[in-house]
Amino acid sequence: MSSILESDEWQKATQYQITDEDIERQQKLLGFDQANREREYIQTASTDNIRNFAHGVGNDNPLHCEPDYGRTTRWGSVIAPGMMAGIINAPMKGDPVPDEIKALRKSLFRGIHVFVSGSTWDWYRPIYPGDTLFSFNGEETCEVKQSEFAGRSVINVRRDVKVNQRGEVVAVYRILRVLTERKTAAKKGKYADIKPATYTDDEMAGIDAIYAAEQVQGAAARRFDQVQVGDSLGKMAKGPLTVTDVICFHAGGYGFVPYAPTVGRLAHHNRKRIAPFYVKNEYGIPDVAQRLHWDPVWAQAIGNPMAYDYGVMRENYLYHYLTDWCGDDGVVLQVHDEIRKFNYTGDTQVITGHVTGKRSEGSRNLVDVAVTFTNQRGEETVKATAVIALPAQGGAVLYPEVPAALAERAVQMMARHWQLSAKR
Repeated sequence: MSSILESDEWQKATQYQITDEDIERQQKLLGFDQANREREYIQTASTDNIRNFAHGVGNDNPLHCEPDYGRTTRWGSVIAPGMMAGIINAPMKGDPVPDEIKALRKSLFRGIHVFVSGSTWDWYRPIYPGDTLFSFNGEETCEVKQSEFAGRSVINVRRDVKVNQRGEVVAVYRILRVLTERKTAAKKGKYADIKPATYTDDEMAGIDAIYAAEQVQGAAARRFDQVQVGDSLGKMAKGPLTVTDVICFHAGGYGFVPYAPTVGRLAHHNRKRIAPFYVKNEYGIPDVAQRLHWDPVWAQAIGNPMAYDYGVMRENYLYHYLTDWCGDDGVVLQVHDEIRKFNYTGDTQVITGHVTGKRSEGSRNLVDVAVTFTNQRGEETVKATAVIALPAQGGAVLYPEVPAALAERAVQMMARHWQLSAKR
């Protein structure tokens, strides 16, 4: 059997390049917001899908998983991990996209490999069972870079504004995406010398010891006055990464929009819709390019030694780490993360963090923290910062006010949604 790198299908897949025209068109799209008409796997939060999503990233915090426990907290219910806002979406109705925007988007960056390199989240409200989320989004920035590994690449930031059925802004999600040429990535082979991780029984026992020592702050309130700069947030393990982990993440609700990997007749229609997304495997079967997260042959074909995780998996690990530390009464208000290296199948991430600052803003007492993910090779794979609101003695933590212009925009978008819905 010939290598996939030598196949006609691979040659077709690698013919696509980032062009000056693509970059110019992308920059003209900046600032245009559009109602998100996509119907995600989860449209309305429920106790079951909140629990399943949390379990999909190894998060067993009872605030997300146990209804009886949730009723005893200040929230009066289980609430979703904040990151779940990224995968809950009901179709929002909006005005038709102008023809000039459609023309700019047509075949934009066709066939170019895209991966998430980091994000910034701002949260303004919790997500309860029964909440339906809608969203509108648009490209916020576009930057062109040269790198040793990928040649010319494009760094895009897209802003997603998540709004509940009451027209309230729940969260703003800024996604940092890197677009690279598959051909260039495969030729560079920067990571070709990385070998799959293997573990002795003693090494696995060391990982298990970290898991066994992990603690959930939970109902024991972590108060602002008790926290000092330099305090450790403790240690958490995630891994070794397996294909099962990726499957569980998908089972929790991630990864079905916009590419919609599907089965049977649905896959047939999808291949007609987005043909460049399907590349034949070594057996001649068209399969999704997204399979680089579980198919080592395809991952190697685009320049990696083996399959690797989704960046958003580690972002969810980060949120789990922070909420385990801050307890039920604390609120994670903002997270910024940078994905520095791949997390390959077999890799183990150890998460550590510390308090970098304390401050009060109005009625909120805020703690700044820094977090690092380190793999078994001693490499830093994620660098992150976060802002967490903690209660003072006798006080309750409040979310911040939504910026006025953003709140007004959300109300306008939802008003138009309901207006168009009523016309049907």
